[in-house]
Amino acid sequence: MRIRFAGDSGDGMQLAGARFTEASAIFGNDLSTFPSYPAEIRAPADTLGGVSSYQVHIADRDILTPGDHPDVLVAMNPAALMANLGDLQATGTIIVNTDAFTERRWTKAGYTSNPLEDGTLDGYTVLPVPMEELTKKAVEETGLKGRGVLRSKNFLALGVLAWMYNRPIEPTLGWIERKFGKDPQVLAANVNAFKAGYNLGVTTEIFRHTYEVKPAHMEPGTYTNVTGNLAVAWGIVAAGVAAKLPVFYASYPITPASDILHELSKHRNFGVRTFQAEDEIAAAGAALGAAFAGHLGVTGTSGPGVALKSETISLALMTELPMLIVDVQRGGPSTGLPTKTEQSDLLMAVYGRHGESPLPVLAVGSPSDAFETTIEAARIALKYMTPVLLLSDGYIANGAEPWQVPDLDALPDISVPFQTEPNTPEGFLPYLRDPDTHSRPWAVPGTPGLEHRVGGLEKEDGTGGVKYDGENHELMVAYRERKIAGIADDIADVEVDADDGATVLVLGWGSTSSAIHAAVRMVRTGGGKVARAHLRHLNPFPRNLGEVLASYDKVLIPELNRGQLWRLLRAEYLLDGIRLSKVQGQPFKAAEIRDKIMELIAS
Repeated sequence: MRIRFAGDSGDGMQLAGARFTEASAIFGNDLSTFPSYPAEIRAPADTLGGVSSYQVHIADRDILTPGDHPDVLVAMNPAALMANLGDLQATGTIIVNTDAFTERRWTKAGYTSNPLEDGTLDGYTVLPVPMEELTKKAVEETGLKGRGVLRSKNFLALGVLAWMYNRPIEPTLGWIERKFGKDPQVLAANVNAFKAGYNLGVTTEIFRHTYEVKPAHMEPGTYTNVTGNLAVAWGIVAAGVAAKLPVFYASYPITPASDILHELSKHRNFGVRTFQAEDEIAAAGAALGAAFAGHLGVTGTSGPGVALKSETISLALMTELPMLIVDVQRGGPSTGLPTKTEQSDLLMAVYGRHGESPLPVLAVGSPSDAFETTIEAARIALKYMTPVLLLSDGYIANGAEPWQVPDLDALPDISVPFQTEPNTPEGFLPYLRDPDTHSRPWAVPGTPGLEHRVGGLEKEDGTGGVKYDGENHELMVAYRERKIAGIADDIADVEVDADDGATVLVLGWGSTSSAIHAAVRMVRTGGGKVARAHLRHLNPFPRNLGEVLASYDKVLIPELNRGQLWRLLRAEYLLDGIRLSKVQGQPFKAAEIRDKIMELIAS
């Protein structure tokens, strides 16, 4: 069952959706969510630009996406109805706040007549609820006055949904108590509104049915809901523990990456230090300074911030210090679509620095994949003494799904020894390379006898002194290139999920993972044969990728950009792949990919 809450940005739709999600997780459903935010911080009320929505897909089986089309739409005002009705299933259910459908408000949303009366909603099941009137009655006894009275109407809507889907009410009531306990009036208003919505379902005849979504079968273990940003933050904490290093995280607030800083600031007990810098450049410099001092230095941002940090990332590459850069991608270029998702930073991640400057690039595939991928990115940074770019995006960052908490005692040991003694009889050479990894030693400043300098000018092989000699420069460029290319021997081969006889391979990266997997399931359910694979490592590619690509007649590459992985594969493997691009600020619908797969199979 797929439910979408939609209303003005001030209507609390994200909060209502998150609470419904939490109750469903506690009940035991599998789930996947997709919050969608307006780009304006506070757009004019009742306008399409101000609509905020939250979709949650709950099921008694393994699911992969928030769903292409909601079965139920909660529309708090005419603009929410206008913006979301096109996505609703043809025979879907609409729970509508009838109090919002005044002529002024439906005209502002773009309607020429009242959609509740003119036949617009014929074919749908419409459940009219006067939410504002009921909320006023519910909170009357609390003493709240003025505009604050209607702020609880999202809890009234949540109560209605809790009744319809037999959600346990205790988790929501407990959350309201914890969140608003310091303000007795607001606490009472929200509790009363939630109970009023629930009791409306119990007592009124307009709600004729409830729905039962049984708990899903999951492997035994401890589960929690995670968003992508939360899992990245926890992965950074775990990487510090696994590396036996203090963590230093520096960033400047930017949508949609800021939640990583918010979460990490809570974990000083794990040796995590956070720093909100005055700008993106300062954040990158502070993280690199922390890496020089022997910390796990991390900075997080989105696309515009990566552009500003690029000079410091080049400095990290030249000084060969381990540093993790998290890029939570959003629609661009420039300020672009700050609250919408996109995968358009891949080419910048691979090539977006001056000079010959290769560095490893990894991509998170889903919220539940973010923890492990973050640790892997830190492992590569530390082992190979290099900055690493970790790509996420807005869809992953804000979406949530169940995640089985791993055995933290089984975290991999990714620690690397600091250099504590001179590495030659003549003294310490800061650029004397390991014969296997080609990485240089990591010496913490202040270690007796290991005094050395770092900087952006080209290094002399071995000594690290400044040297402008052309032959030395070419040697050092080749060393840095060989080091990054050699990481391909230290990463897993790409795995292929294939039907016997499949001639079409669907290859993705990042947040396309869930939609591709769901599309492949649809194709197989219809009797089609198809293969799928997903890339975590984007530079360097896994060693067996060329062999995999050559095994199929057609390779479909869905991306939320204009074909950036498609271009990289074409350059590396002369692959005549088929690109499927989408740059609308929205993730792929599974059906969009399914239809393209079926077209390729048929041809």
